[in-house]
Amino acid sequence: MIRHLFSKAALAPLLLGATVTAQAATWEIDPEDSTVIFKYSYSDTPYQGEFKNIQATFEIDPLSPSECKIDVLIPIIDLEVGDEETESYMFDIELFDVDQFPNATFTADQCELTGVDSFTAKGMLTIRDQTHPIDFPFELSIDGTRFNLTSEVTVQRLDYGVGQGYFANTSAIPNEVVIEVDVYADIVQ
Repeated sequence: MIRHLFSKAALAPLLLGATVTAQAATWEIDPEDSTVIFKYSYSDTPYQGEFKNIQATFEIDPLSPSECKIDVLIPIIDLEVGDEETESYMFDIELFDVDQFPNATFTADQCELTGVDSFTAKGMLTIRDQTHPIDFPFELSIDGTRFNLTSEVTVQRLDYGVGQGYFANTSAIPNEVVIEVDVYADIVQ
């Protein structure tokens, strides 16, 4: 109990110094300044791509960070890997199957303070209609009416059905996909 109160007390001056109101605020992603990169390998060669045109809102109360709400929509059809043939494979039925499952989502309604500027959002990730709980650790810095959220998390692609047929074999394409997030958002209320 004392530790919980101390962590809130330690966080409050920092966040108030950022000139954010002491009430819950809604933030909206700035897609131009934000990046969400995914890293994978194929036959031991590393590759990466980027999810584009992500829509996201964050409701965060600086004085009560455990009461958060995060909603993210990821249009899979807008991912870019820099190679048309690879993108075609990714959109196909054996991987993302964008004709049936055009979007992935992440939602969270609980955040845990893990440091002065670090948190873990406890949420649900849905890809290909497969939904699983996921802890999403992130660092948050606030500068007035804008914040920067950074994170890195590893996802097991087969848990979400991303890899059917040939692509279910993890000898050529490992199950682990690293997601790196560098998101900027602006306050909207």
